[in-house]
Amino acid sequence: MSTRAKKELGQHFLADENILGVIGRLAELDDDDVVLEVGPGLGVLTMYLAERVAHVHAVELDRSLEPTLREVLAGRENVALHFGDALAFDLGSLVPAPAKLVANLPYNVATPLVAESLDRLPAVRVWCVMVQREVADRFFAEPETKAYGAVSVLVQLATERTGFHPVSRNVFRPRPNVDSALVAFRRRGELPAEYRQLKAVVGAAFAHRRKQLPNSLELAGLATREHAAAALERIGREATTRAEALRPDEFVALATALA
Repeated sequence: MSTRAKKELGQHFLADENILGVIGRLAELDDDDVVLEVGPGLGVLTMYLAERVAHVHAVELDRSLEPTLREVLAGRENVALHFGDALAFDLGSLVPAPAKLVANLPYNVATPLVAESLDRLPAVRVWCVMVQREVADRFFAEPETKAYGAVSVLVQLATERTGFHPVSRNVFRPRPNVDSALVAFRRRGELPAEYRQLKAVVGAAFAHRRKQLPNSLELAGLATREHAAAALERIGREATTRAEALRPDEFVALATALA
């Protein structure tokens, strides 16, 4: 039975249980909550959640951790273990449907998983995730900053930040070479109309950060340069505008103008 963290899976197991109280506070855990945890690892956070909420769905990619997890969680009938890739797993089919995503996310899936959960998991209203500090900063970065990108736009359109807590490298085993942070956010309401088109526009816009937006959108095949330039003009922006200059609400307007 192997419990060695696998670098290729971005694993860093929680080893200091003092951080669990911070997670519980930021996640605003309640005894009737249904929680999704991605990357339970050795089950430290899973057990903490199971003692405080109605149900936990724990999704783990690494099948070698199954014996350890089943031993740690023995007798916990309110925990459902699911083995597979969370990015490919049909998380929307989980019953009961999770309303909160609380996890120490593996480094290599944190950004795409959060971005995909915004529309793939409409029942999720609260996120409390442990991620690399630079990823946490990216979620709520301001336009015209280095950290601002596609995930910033999508997260900010769907949610508002409710908490932030820097995390010491010493709470993990093995000790990572990067800083981490807990970031909590809550869903604002319904996603903008035509969200899939909006996601495509945002992704294409940031695919070539140094290019002007019309060029990026043309390269992605979403619009000709002329059409994109005209759409920018309709929202009060010049054709030379780059993606990092647009506010999240301006991306909504741009997607509508391109339609």
